[in-house]
Amino acid sequence: MIHPVYLVDDDEAVRKALTLLLSTVGISVTGFADPQAFLAQVPKLGPGCLILDIRMPAISGLKLQERLAEQGIDWPTIVISGHGDIEACRRAFRNGAVDFLSKPIDEQDLIDAIQKGQEALARTLNLRAEKAETLALLAALTPRESEVLDRIAEGFTTRQIAEGLGLSPRTVESHRAAIGAKLGTTSQAEMTRLWLEGREAP
Repeated sequence: MIHPVYLVDDDEAVRKALTLLLSTVGISVTGFADPQAFLAQVPKLGPGCLILDIRMPAISGLKLQERLAEQGIDWPTIVISGHGDIEACRRAFRNGAVDFLSKPIDEQDLIDAIQKGQEALARTLNLRAEKAETLALLAALTPRESEVLDRIAEGFTTRQIAEGLGLSPRTVESHRAAIGAKLGTTSQAEMTRLWLEGREAP
């Protein structure tokens, strides 16, 4: 899947040139004349790759990166500049940029950077989808099954779980079978992996 590309640059000539350039290789670009216009549209936009000019009135490309991060938006970003310096480059990468390109922009460098961003975004979205699926599976467990899973993941034996919860070993095994059916696995290692994944920060 090719994700959208959003270009934020106050130079209309640059926006038109890059939009035309990328259209020749099948990449559709939505341009924004300033960060404020882009920020106003962000809630309506799907995840995509960003191309941000570093120097813009009111809000710089680097400041826009930081504002998006504050909103929990971590879309892959390519920073472009006609006045780039080492510190700006470092700051861009610290903020999560996938590349930093100097104007005039080399066509192949830009296409390669967008490809890198597309791949990074695909990985991120896949991981989020997997996390959401895991959370849905774990949410289907009853409170008692969750307690049993906690102890399975911590390495306790059936007998230890039974003693700790005041249950019979047979009842624990019954819960374990139900957990396996809901999670789609009878492997303790896989149950533990899902349990850990469910506890990781979003």
